[in-house]
Amino acid sequence: MERIRIVGGAPLNGTIPISGAKNATLPLMIASLLTDETLVLENVPHLADVALLKRILGNHGVDCMIQGKRAGQNGATAETIELSAGEIVDTVAPYELVSKMRASFWVIGPLLARMGEARVSLPGGCAIGTRPVDLFIMALRELGAEIDIDGGYVVARAPKGLRGGRIVFPKVTVGATHVAMMAAVLARGETVIENAAREPEVVDLADCLIKMGARVSGAGTTTIRVTGVDRLTGARHAVMPDRIETGTYAFAVAMAGGDVLLEGASSATLERPLELLAEVGAEVTTTNEGIRIRRNGSGLHAVDVSTEPFPGFPTDLQAQLMALVCHAKGSSHIRETIFENRFMHVQELARLGADIHLDGQMATVNGVARLKGAEVMATDLRASMSLVIAGLAAEGETIVNRVYHLDRGFERIEQKLGDCGATVERLAG
Repeated sequence: MERIRIVGGAPLNGTIPISGAKNATLPLMIASLLTDETLVLENVPHLADVALLKRILGNHGVDCMIQGKRAGQNGATAETIELSAGEIVDTVAPYELVSKMRASFWVIGPLLARMGEARVSLPGGCAIGTRPVDLFIMALRELGAEIDIDGGYVVARAPKGLRGGRIVFPKVTVGATHVAMMAAVLARGETVIENAAREPEVVDLADCLIKMGARVSGAGTTTIRVTGVDRLTGARHAVMPDRIETGTYAFAVAMAGGDVLLEGASSATLERPLELLAEVGAEVTTTNEGIRIRRNGSGLHAVDVSTEPFPGFPTDLQAQLMALVCHAKGSSHIRETIFENRFMHVQELARLGADIHLDGQMATVNGVARLKGAEVMATDLRASMSLVIAGLAAEGETIVNRVYHLDRGFERIEQKLGDCGATVERLAG
């Protein structure tokens, strides 16, 4: 099993190009199931989760072409992919595939909307909480679907098609908002989605659906309105820059010190994280080229923060922030409000010398003067990058095991960090 080796102590200087957003790419790819014409997506990151979703969509009959070649034939750089679901050959999403990535469960919405039926395995993914599918089921039932659970599968039927309805989510849910939008675009009549997720990735999906002929308004607010149409067409759409990757590398620069331009990054999707970076002690400048992060070696300051739905501080940056404030003067307090089991990185950061105490969903991080390299284990996608960030500032060598977690959501990390002066390399298992 591959590992990442990091030798800490070097500042980061240079440019890091920001990839297309993983959290936007996956629902955009799934939206290809809604039309028999070709959906072209630009700026698609080369990630393990993207490759897995290609396999899952292929199981349903989606033909995936990459820059004129068949899937899997090009290198580890941003791709332009063509997704053609001319004929849906199977409405079953099997356990062996869906169990590996939670977002693949979202195919249930487009399959049900277009084909009137879907049988989708209950999902898997990172072990960061139960993340039940009850809100997905509730939303689809409000659109007229008949749903049963049978042998670990969600079986959904709408033989006469879906119909518009009023969906009121009891709590903000990004995944179910994606699915509700995709299902509603082919439903008869108007659908109103209330307490909808406001995340930029929801807006990106809505923008793509509109290009495909959907009638969607209100994306980015708490109320989304969808008026169903008979069919959608093909379209061309560029995936938005990855705000989580942007925040991750911004924290890395603040941790290691230096001066880095995050090329292509958008500050509009990262207001709260960038505010926190300034509070911690980094200098943040927005330019026409992206976001520039600088820290000249001065001390870091402790902060208090709670994870929240957008526009609050994202849960997907919680672990990375925790790594950063391990070096801050004083005590930081980080409350996790989205997932109930997203502190598994704490014990691994402790192996590097971090002083962190947990009380339920609150972590108190007492800053230490030095971290020391050690062998650590990545427990999930975002936690794995917290260990990389800590390793950049730790004395000596840090080995991060289970690098496959990194490959699920971060493109070419060794090259991106290495080009800025870090000693980061991949080791064979």
